[in-house]
Amino acid sequence: MKPNDPKDDLHRYLKAAREAVVWKLDGLSEYDSRRPLTPTGTNLLGLVKHLASVELGYFGPTFGRPHTESLPWYDEESEPNSDMWAPADESREDILSLYHRAWAHADATIEALPLDAMGHVAWWGDDGDVTLQRIMLHVTAETNRHAGHADIVRELIDGKAGLRETNSNMDGGDEAWYQEYWNRLEASAKEAQAKPN
Repeated sequence: MKPNDPKDDLHRYLKAAREAVVWKLDGLSEYDSRRPLTPTGTNLLGLVKHLASVELGYFGPTFGRPHTESLPWYDEESEPNSDMWAPADESREDILSLYHRAWAHADATIEALPLDAMGHVAWWGDDGDVTLQRIMLHVTAETNRHAGHADIVRELIDGKAGLRETNSNMDGGDEAWYQEYWNRLEASAKEAQAKPN
């Protein structure tokens, strides 16, 4: 049995998380890809835009490998959270293209440097000295976190859930099974609420 390569393993998990996020946009209208579905405004296209910015920052300037992308949502005069949504003049194709270019830039950094390569995350202040391994872990964790957000948002839009189209990784069954399951959970929650403390 061949031993795993830690860098390849980290990279594979990052790539899988990226693909899971992008898959959540498949088949959606412009409105559904952008509309906020939580009180804090979480939306699918905004998650993609944010993650593109994350990869460009962590795998670019952190390791002295600047990118050439314009990210006006990080300008001092930009409004808060402007990296978390897409105005009508930013097309879905533009944002997906930005994310794919961010992947290419990040992948080039990952391929060029060893796991113990040192970098500095300026916005982390005094705790900003990092290795490539730490950044790969950090970005993979952040991407998976947002993939979970995307999974829930997509389910709220049209009921589609799961890891990817070819692997739902969901237990259970069809729509009727999930309705019965939901009803059981709701009844249990009400029963627990009604119990005296």
